Amino acid sequence: MTTTHFGYRTVDEAEKARHVRGVFDSVAPKYDLMNDLMSMGLHRAWKAFTVLVANLREGDQVLDIAGGTGDLALAFSKKVGKSGRVVHTDINEAMLRTGRDRLLDAGVVLPTLVCDAEKLPFPDNHFDLVSVAFGLRNMTHKELALTEMNRVLKPGGKLLVLEFSKVAPPLEKAYDWYSFNILPKLGKLVAGDDASYRYLAESIRMHPGQQALKELMKTCGFGHVDYHNLTAGLVALHVGIKC
Repeated sequence: MTTTHFGYRTVDEAEKARHVRGVFDSVAPKYDLMNDLMSMGLHRAWKAFTVLVANLREGDQVLDIAGGTGDLALAFSKKVGKSGRVVHTDINEAMLRTGRDRLLDAGVVLPTLVCDAEKLPFPDNHFDLVSVAFGLRNMTHKELALTEMNRVLKPGGKLLVLEFSKVAPPLEKAYDWYSFNILPKLGKLVAGDDASYRYLAESIRMHPGQQALKELMKTCGFGHVDYHNLTAGLVALHVGIKC
């Protein structure tokens, strides 16, 4: 049996996707509210910076992976205009359904697709931009997912990975205390689910740090990779350019 991590637990590699799906099935109804509470609204600034770095133009083709409740897809759609296209995807149907409904409420209709980032159902050299926000750490084979993202990008295309990362050392103890004491209690109070938010805290610690993810992206075919630390490294935006 091949194993991998699910937070701090070791699980059968084939079972990780099911465990992750269970987490997001549970949190989907309260996902946006919990994001606001957990980050004190900072997630909106992180995503706004991501849209700025994307630097999209009218007519661009965009793939939003792990698009969840549609924050980035909605923002991107305003940039690419009627001649462009944003494809909104997620492996979790409950999250995708929540995002689709939210987009429709905003008067925006986008192609919406349940798909696995490790096996993207799109042709080679197709998108100008691929984005994944707070989703890469949940993928079982990050190297396969990143290679797939590279494959579907046009030469010169851009990958944006917005993800929790390694916070600056002076803040580590306070951040750990908040993550393992406050987050689960907040999840229990607001979403009726402490276990999923304990997994969130654990999954962040198991995710590669800034430099390690940069090197992984390079090995997956990106010729130039850089990253921007946000909120003292609590979150990092990695930018990869396909050769």
